[in-house]
Amino acid sequence: MYNNIIYGVSDHVATITLNRPQVYNALSTDLIKEITSAVVAASEDSHTRAIVLTGVGDKAFCSGADLKAGLDSGMTSLGDSLRENYNPMVRAIRNAEKPVVCRLNGIATGAGMSLALACDIIIANKDTYMSELFVGIGLMPDAGSMFFLPRIIGTQKTFELCSTGRKIYMDEATALGLVSKAVAYDDLDAAIAELTDFYKSAPTKSIGLMKKVLNVSLTSTLDDVLELEAISQEALGKTHDFAEGVMAFLQKRKPAFKGH
Repeated sequence: MYNNIIYGVSDHVATITLNRPQVYNALSTDLIKEITSAVVAASEDSHTRAIVLTGVGDKAFCSGADLKAGLDSGMTSLGDSLRENYNPMVRAIRNAEKPVVCRLNGIATGAGMSLALACDIIIANKDTYMSELFVGIGLMPDAGSMFFLPRIIGTQKTFELCSTGRKIYMDEATALGLVSKAVAYDDLDAAIAELTDFYKSAPTKSIGLMKKVLNVSLTSTLDDVLELEAISQEALGKTHDFAEGVMAFLQKRKPAFKGH
């Protein structure tokens, strides 16, 4: 089904692995479309309660756009490429009503950094780096970086990182809040499992609606967010997991959430 990614679901966790190591998992059109398709499939799978996005090996999560593939394909419009390929991929991740965890196994540069930032949480190999290296070829960051970065680190720091394209190593990335945790590569799977073990036992509908409201919170008025909170709570109040959570609280036990 897929030629550029490895896709699998195990114990309620879907894992999407970029699998073009010969080009450091650079984003070709086919790879982008497969990532988008897999994210949508995982999001729509009622048995999946968390999604992990990663790359093969320890060298690269994603090195950005595959410029050679783009030139070989006769690509002439960068804007159309973003509208038709990159932007739907980013929207699929942000619209997935399940947590999307980036297992940052290696470098994330250019659109690869954007792809990582589109995820809900990043757990990183401490010996890697990120870079908004677009300026080095006379472009500006795209695929959502200009949306995500200023919301995390502010406009001045965003300008510095984007206008210089310098490498951001994981100590700095963690301090800035770009990644949640950085660990040794050999400890990366354990750190991811600790997080996904939580999410696969969590109230998935609740987390999905948190994400939906957060997506619009910084561009909405207070009144708009208050109403979205009310609408969301009304819906969550009718779920199995709310009833189970209240009962578990009263019975002083751990809730057994089902994700619905």
